[in-house]
Amino acid sequence: MRLHEKLCKIYETLNEHFGELHWWPGETPFEVAVGTILTQNTNWKNVEIAIAKLKEADLLDPLRLYAAEESIVAGLIRSSGYYNIKAKRLKTFLHFLQEEYAGDMEEMFKEELWTLREKLLDVSGIGEETADSILLYGGDKPVFVVDAYTRRILERHDIVTRDWSYKEIQELFMDNLPRDTSLYNQYHALFVNTGKYFCRKKPLCSGCPLETGKLP
Repeated sequence: MRLHEKLCKIYETLNEHFGELHWWPGETPFEVAVGTILTQNTNWKNVEIAIAKLKEADLLDPLRLYAAEESIVAGLIRSSGYYNIKAKRLKTFLHFLQEEYAGDMEEMFKEELWTLREKLLDVSGIGEETADSILLYGGDKPVFVVDAYTRRILERHDIVTRDWSYKEIQELFMDNLPRDTSLYNQYHALFVNTGKYFCRKKPLCSGCPLETGKLP
C-alpha cells in the first residue's frame, strides 16, 4: 500500500470510530493562541480552568492581557501548571503581537504562512507544535501539527522511526495529503483521541481502531 493510501486509510478508520471532533475549542483566535501556550505540559481540563479564570477577570483580550501585571496573570492560570513560566510566555507572545501587529490577531494572520511561522518560532517559549497549533487552529492556515501522540502512533505502526524530526513527520503528511485545513484539523484531533484512549505509553491495543490486523 502506498503511503498516501495508508495515511488516508488511517484517517478514514479513526474518523469512522470517533466522528467529527471540532477541535480546537476556543471562541476566538486569541483564545486558541492562549490555549496553545497554556496546554504545554498539562492536560486540557487544567487549561479550561485557566481560560475560564481569565474570562472571569475580563482579561481574555490581547490589549487587556498585555497590560495586566504578570503576577496577576500567573495567579489566574495557576491550574495550567508552571504558571509563572507560562505567564512569562504569554507576556512574550503578547509583546510580539503588540510590536508586530498592534495587538491585532487578524493582522497577524494576514501574514504569509511560512513567514509567520518563522516569526512565531523566534518568540521565546513557542516551539514548532505550539506555533503550528496557533497557525492551524487560530489562523485557519494549512499546516499539519505534530505532537507526541502522532509520533507514538506512527512509530508503533512502523511508519516512522524514533529518529524522525518534527519537520520530517510534518512533511510526511503535507506531501502525501491535500493541503486542507479542515483535514489537518480533524486528523490531528483523531490522533489526540487515539493517543488518550488507546495508544498510551502503556498501550491498550484491544479495541483500538488501529489494532494490529485491522490495517493492511
